[in-house]
Amino acid sequence: MTPDLQALHTAFDRQHRASRDQAAASAPIRQALLDSLRELLIDGRAALVRAISDDFGGRSQAETDILEIVPLVTAIGHTRSRLTRWMRDAPRRVDLSLQPGRAWVRYEPLGVVGVIAPWNYPLFLTLGPAIDALAAGNRVLIKPSEASPAFAAVLARLVAERFDADRLTVVPGDVAVSQALSGLPLDHLVFTGSTNVGRHILRAAADHLTPVTLELGGKSPAIVAPDFAIDRAAKSIAFGRYLNAGQTCVAPDYALVPAASARHFADSVLSAAFQRYRTIEGNGDYSNIIDARHHRRLIDAIEEARRGGAEILTHPSPPPTGRRIAPTIVLGAPDDCTLMREEIFGPVLPVKPYATLDSAMAFVRARPRPLALYCFADGAAMQRRILDSATSGGVTINSTLLHVAQHSLPFGGIGASGMGAYHGHDGFLRFSHARAVHKAGPITMFERLGPPWGATARLTMRVLAGLKPIGATR
Repeated sequence: MTPDLQALHTAFDRQHRASRDQAAASAPIRQALLDSLRELLIDGRAALVRAISDDFGGRSQAETDILEIVPLVTAIGHTRSRLTRWMRDAPRRVDLSLQPGRAWVRYEPLGVVGVIAPWNYPLFLTLGPAIDALAAGNRVLIKPSEASPAFAAVLARLVAERFDADRLTVVPGDVAVSQALSGLPLDHLVFTGSTNVGRHILRAAADHLTPVTLELGGKSPAIVAPDFAIDRAAKSIAFGRYLNAGQTCVAPDYALVPAASARHFADSVLSAAFQRYRTIEGNGDYSNIIDARHHRRLIDAIEEARRGGAEILTHPSPPPTGRRIAPTIVLGAPDDCTLMREEIFGPVLPVKPYATLDSAMAFVRARPRPLALYCFADGAAMQRRILDSATSGGVTINSTLLHVAQHSLPFGGIGASGMGAYHGHDGFLRFSHARAVHKAGPITMFERLGPPWGATARLTMRVLAGLKPIGATR
């Protein structure tokens, strides 16, 4: 067994034993853990930002601050201030047949929660689930992406300095460590990544009947209704598409636009991108593609679409070198090309013209359900029409990405884009066991009915459910 795998098993055994031997943490203890996590983010901010940029070979400091550190700090504040209320027993009504008595739900920790995180938002997608899992009283075992080794090393050090290993541990390593973690008898597993890898994670977890939250991806559409201003939609879609150089699981992956406005929309998206990123080469606000393999994949996909007859529009600055790809629009991409079949995960936006809104919605419905859907429509009736026509994990209306930043909304996919949701109270519930409790009164009427089952039981059946003895006539 390699040192990394040995470290994983040692960490799991320690947390598993503690989760079974120690009482559930009180609200003050959980709040103190959240405070420590907040201190880690504030005190370790410079090291974390630098490590993430090193892994990318150049990533915007402002994007790491705004898209990862700020949402985590505010999520901690949101959760901490509400945690005592969330932990309270929830009273439930007692049915007439079980009176007198009391009933309530206790929210208890599941035990050990594993987190397998991706590289695109390495901090937000490791500590985001950890916030909710710690708030629910669990032990948390984090495996950062092997594509983010510098970040993984820094996070492991910062966590080890502030947390007991039986409460929160980071285990860096290669793919073998992720595979081993998914096969452990965890009490819950959170995986964020591709749909294909998610299938392997689910199979591995099934051996121990481990509950799984899968946050996957897919092709999230941006649908521009005929009644919406093209330039306004283009500006919002450009913002959501080109942040982090498009390496965002909820980025708009293609745009459905009225056919008469498609070219104007494409030009407007590029104009909006140019306003935000005047240059690409050497621009500290624009991020690199994570590695050479993903860079090559994107270049090949663009060229495949070009060979298929698509028109390629690019940012007007000189072509960048290294692992940067300028904001790109693809008009007329064939439906069977890579850009229209697979999640893009890069600064490339296919634009698909539609003749009618019904045909646009049929196009969305014919494909796997996406993680996000972006609806650009002015009227409430048009917005309802679009939302009623296709299902997605989440929705932002007349903008992009914003539903993910809302701590009071659940975040999760459906079907091929995932299962389960967390964030805020929904995350607390996701990582808690809702334990049903009934306390009987001094008289238990249910027990007094029988056996032997006599006239009282027959009367009770008629009163409670209108049942007559079998074979009885009306």
